Amino acid sequence: MSWGTDLWDQFENLDKHTQWGIDFLERYAKFVKERLEIEQTYAKQLRSLVKKYCPKRSKDDEPRFTSCLSFYAILNELNDYAGQREVVAEDMGHKVYGELMRYSQDLKAERKHHLQEGRKAQQYLEQCWKQMDNSKKKFERECREAEKSQIIFERLDNDINATKSEVEKAKAQLYLRTHMADESKNEYAAQLQNFNAEQWKHFNAAIPQIFKNLQDMDERRTVKLGETYRSFAEVERKVIPIISKCLEGMVTAAKNVDERRDSSIVVESFKSGFEPPGDFPFEDFSQNIQRTGSDGTIGTPKTDGSKPDPKHSIGKAKNKLWLFGKKPKAPNLEDLSHLPPEQRRKKLQQRIDELSRELQKEMDQRDALNKMKDVYEKNPQMGDPGSLQPKISETICNMEKLRSEIHKNETWLAEVEGAKQSSRSDRRPSTDVNHHAPHGRESPEGSYTDDHSQEHRSPPQPDPHEFDDEFDDDDPLPAIGHCKALYSFDGSNEGTLVMKEDEVLYVIEEDKGDGWTRVRKQSGEEGYVPTSYVEITLEKHSKGAVTYI
Repeated sequence: MSWGTDLWDQFENLDKHTQWGIDFLERYAKFVKERLEIEQTYAKQLRSLVKKYCPKRSKDDEPRFTSCLSFYAILNELNDYAGQREVVAEDMGHKVYGELMRYSQDLKAERKHHLQEGRKAQQYLEQCWKQMDNSKKKFERECREAEKSQIIFERLDNDINATKSEVEKAKAQLYLRTHMADESKNEYAAQLQNFNAEQWKHFNAAIPQIFKNLQDMDERRTVKLGETYRSFAEVERKVIPIISKCLEGMVTAAKNVDERRDSSIVVESFKSGFEPPGDFPFEDFSQNIQRTGSDGTIGTPKTDGSKPDPKHSIGKAKNKLWLFGKKPKAPNLEDLSHLPPEQRRKKLQQRIDELSRELQKEMDQRDALNKMKDVYEKNPQMGDPGSLQPKISETICNMEKLRSEIHKNETWLAEVEGAKQSSRSDRRPSTDVNHHAPHGRESPEGSYTDDHSQEHRSPPQPDPHEFDDEFDDDDPLPAIGHCKALYSFDGSNEGTLVMKEDEVLYVIEEDKGDGWTRVRKQSGEEGYVPTSYVEITLEKHSKGAVTYI
């Protein structure tokens, strides 16, 4: 089937059909746009829903029940699901809607070009027809004039009364009109031949080619629609595996609900450590009443001569009454003595662990400053050693405060544990900071001691020439690994580098034993940071690759 041969005379209908095709393509593009807007709105509402029901409390206040944790896990999975709906909307916008709109503009321009060519061909053919028609009418007109001249000449030639001059004039007129008719005839024949040739080319070459181009354009439009239909489905299919994982995560969260675990958490959270109250003694208030002899055998059994202390008994009962009713409120005391024994023990232990982590961090900072001071003393060009002393003194002061707090809380903890105080003290001495250090890290200098004279001891002496030419190289050193900052470092001294907690940097030179590692930021800035402040991972191909934690 070819539009050029089968539809040679349907120019106007093909004009309407191609316009309908482009309108249909744009209508489908509008449908895709509304669909992706629905996806965007759906994703936005899902995220708002997740945000509404996510816990707004701190991690310490969050419930630890498996039912709550599973619900939060479901919220996280639902948030990921919302993200996939956003991916669907984004891909529909780029791969389907955007592609359709660009293609629609190209189709409009191409259609306009082909139709303009068709109209030009029609106008040229009409022009040829008008020229041929004009020559035809002229030939017809000249023939009629020649016939009139012939009739006049014949009439005058047969008229005996006509003069010779009139006959000669009529004859000349006849000759002129006949000559003009012959010229018009030749012109008409030429124009007719030209028109027939142009008409053949129009209907057998020009129009078929133009209609073929329109047919190719329309077929490509149809193919593009099929491709975008497929893309429309593929966008959805692509996220199905991730959505399935989200749903599997929800199912897994549902399976993780453990009623026995939740019950044990309730016990752990609210267990007071008190023993259940014993029997209340009978308090006889009638012993002071004088009785007659006959009544002596009636009443309560005789007791020893000691009188019970009603105030003491009543006060003891009152101390236990809260177990059966509303517990009285107690002020929040620093030693947590207002809490039940079991809850007090847990809170004190948590406080000791937090203080120990802070102490470990201060010790790492002290060691790093001491090593930096030693480097500055050996290499004055890197910085002034005296500029570090205020910071070292402040760190040592913070350490002493933390040690005092730890000792005070351990004393309270020992009081709670009662008879286990001595064994607890053996296992947890106040100077054993490695026991309280964060998991996976040790103090670079080991355990500290209460001997304050050691606070200002110098770090291990490095090679005096190891930093002589650290910054003399023009070419940047290649990265031999990377590291992650465990703590923030202000880098206020010359030669050091500022870093933030969790920042990732490139390692360009390992620690040579002085406690400093040379690193480079993403921006290209280089400098030294304390080795104890970072977690280093060297590349596998580098010599002696190892991970420092």
